[in-house]
Amino acid sequence: MEWLKISTTTEIVRVAVDEIVYILADGNYCDLMLANNTSHKMTFQLHYFEEYFQKLRNNPFSRVGRSLIVNKKHIRVVNVPDRVIRFGGHTLDTRIPALRMVKLGRDSLQKLKNELNDYEDGSTNN
Repeated sequence: MEWLKISTTTEIVRVAVDEIVYILADGNYCDLMLANNTSHKMTFQLHYFEEYFQKLRNNPFSRVGRSLIVNKKHIRVVNVPDRVIRFGGHTLDTRIPALRMVKLGRDSLQKLKNELNDYEDGSTNN
């Protein structure tokens, strides 16, 4: 399992990469949304995470638009007409509205839909 380690002036945060559902930019900050319904506000811009994820052996992350990086392992539905990504999975608490879905631009979602067609997550489920 790969880990994301972020050091700030006040803390060190270690997060299992598989537990990250998405990262949402908020100005000079980013909110890490995790599968267990916790979130961490980080004083990093989105490009920091994008560069880190590119170094992973098996990178499941995709930048969707200007303000969002999603973990493709947690995506269950990409609805292009409604511009919605729905998340799910056995480790995800889908009772939490912020973890159920995100609404974004049509072009970004179409790009993500195409990426998911080619994405292999390494699972053995049929």
